[in-house]
Amino acid sequence: MNREQIDFDSPDVLLPRFGGATFSVKFRAMRLLWAICWFMLAAWTPRQMGWWRLSLLRCFGARVHSTALVNGRARIWWPGNLVMGEFALIGPGVICYNVARVTIGDHAIVSQRAHLCTGTHDIQDSRFPLISKPITLQANCWVAAEAFVGPDVIVGEGAVLGARGVAAKSLEAWTVYVGNPARPVGRRSPAAAACYAYKR
Repeated sequence: MNREQIDFDSPDVLLPRFGGATFSVKFRAMRLLWAICWFMLAAWTPRQMGWWRLSLLRCFGARVHSTALVNGRARIWWPGNLVMGEFALIGPGVICYNVARVTIGDHAIVSQRAHLCTGTHDIQDSRFPLISKPITLQANCWVAAEAFVGPDVIVGEGAVLGARGVAAKSLEAWTVYVGNPARPVGRRSPAAAACYAYKR
């Protein structure tokens, strides 16, 4: 498999050879340690301990603003690939499969049980190698409950992906999308989003 097929930030990534492991033993051990730490130290914490969860994420390499909020029931695959801006929010039950970088802009919201998935596979290759591409959620956008955002997708500023919507392609700014695949159904007012951001 060519190196161009994977876009990992980690220097510890080991490219698969003839069906071998995608990640090095060291990196898998680090991920195991992360999962244990989140389960033991953060998953049970109340909303008021958001500062503690952010501190734990930072210990594992996340770049998160001090006003961001990550619910304890969210599942972050690897903190080192997570960037969150001011008042960005990850809700309960969110799956953030960030094999590549996930960037969540200022005042952007990822609601309960949404899925941010940066990984897929090359179905034309018999080895079925992992392919990873980043996801960017721009400022003031909203990924609603149980929606899915796929690799290499940019959710434009102020855009809305409705509940259980599926975004396999980038979404235009200030546009409301619903369905699978997501299709535009209307526009969103920048003034309304600005008012909401102020209230938070």
